[in-house]
Amino acid sequence: MEIAFLLNGETRQVRIDDPTQSLLDWLRAEGLTGTKEGCNEGDCGACTVMVRDASGSRAVNACLTMMPQVAGKALRTVEGIAAPDGTLHPVQQAMIDHHGSQCGFCTPGFIVSMAAAHGKERTDYDDLLAGNLCRCTGYAPILRAAEAAATAPPAEWLCADAAFALTQRSPGGPGQTATAFLPETADALAEWYLAHPEATLIAGGTDVGLWVTKGLRDLPEVAFLDHCKDLTQIRETSEGFVIGAGVTIAALRAWAEGPHPALARLLRRFASEQVRQMATIGGNIANGSPIGDGPPALIAMGASLTLRRGKDRRVIPLEAFFLDYRKQDRRPGEFVEGVTLPKSAPELRCYKLSKRFDQDISSVCVCLNLTLKGSKIESARAAFGGMAGIPKRASNFEAALIGQPFTEESITAALPLLEQDFTPLSDMRASAAYRMNAAQAMALRYVRELSGLSVSVLEVSA
Repeated sequence: MEIAFLLNGETRQVRIDDPTQSLLDWLRAEGLTGTKEGCNEGDCGACTVMVRDASGSRAVNACLTMMPQVAGKALRTVEGIAAPDGTLHPVQQAMIDHHGSQCGFCTPGFIVSMAAAHGKERTDYDDLLAGNLCRCTGYAPILRAAEAAATAPPAEWLCADAAFALTQRSPGGPGQTATAFLPETADALAEWYLAHPEATLIAGGTDVGLWVTKGLRDLPEVAFLDHCKDLTQIRETSEGFVIGAGVTIAALRAWAEGPHPALARLLRRFASEQVRQMATIGGNIANGSPIGDGPPALIAMGASLTLRRGKDRRVIPLEAFFLDYRKQDRRPGEFVEGVTLPKSAPELRCYKLSKRFDQDISSVCVCLNLTLKGSKIESARAAFGGMAGIPKRASNFEAALIGQPFTEESITAALPLLEQDFTPLSDMRASAAYRMNAAQAMALRYVRELSGLSVSVLEVSA
């Protein structure tokens, strides 16, 4: 396979023998060692690079990005953040002025993340830099540097990358160790996947990347879906909103701020900025994790899933897709094409419990969506993550609520039924008893929030 992309302002034509080779490994082999290998699993941000395509520029983890994913895109490493004549980017100069670096190992990743945010005029630095870890300087001088650079004009040399639009690539050749396919459309993907049902589909790669970097797995057949533009669309229909499987978590979060703010608030805590810019909602559903943050919220909303196999499509309730731990109702050659959400879910609330607020996996995720008629509960949807081998509704708990007045007493009376709905496990994140107690407490949190009380974990009241 041969791909072309822009690297620090210069066009590169690269032959790829292993399509699952990480961008991080390739960069360091090319001598661009400013991009560091830290955790090699997308947590530390030391390998952060900037990628720009038609959707704009974004910071991503090079350790989880595979080489075919940069085809036709503009790439910047820390070596390319400064101008060709050596003029520092405003965030680089600010880091010097505000003493934002000590050992320097994590600094390149911070610089790239800050430069990407600067180019988009974003100033929510607590969020944007949560995917970059530093154990030396601490965050105060780094945040001061980001704030100081915010008013500087965009770097012209980085803006020039927007003009790059090169997509030449060839499907393979002698010596290639795996079959790789880069479809342009969902139709092309459906035809190819039907003929290669054992292949691995890679959208963002934030989960599959770990199969390679940590599991050391060989993937003999892969398809990269990030060029399927028709899978990245969000469209409105008479039934609701159809979210393409290739919509990134970052794009979904930005869109949901309008029609589904509770979903947007949950997605704020989905991994880190770098991961959200690559991970897709289709991948989050298809990997079948019992602690994935997306499915509980979507199930509570009453979402339906569109599955495609060749030219055939079928639509099922999202909760019916999950059969058992890592086992889904998906036939050979069938893939997630999209998910349909209702136009509104005003009573939806989502609560995530994890050991860290930022960039952590859920111990328990609780999403409740009760419909009220007057002062009584007319219908109930309660979905939980981390309480079973799959994201799952609490059917007994829901049934006990229907027809009851919407009060804390009604919720409290129904809480013991959660023990009939779930038998949680104990693991490194939480014990079974802790999970059950936490789930019950978050159900109470729901009724208190809708009653007007402040329940934010980021606020402290006397």
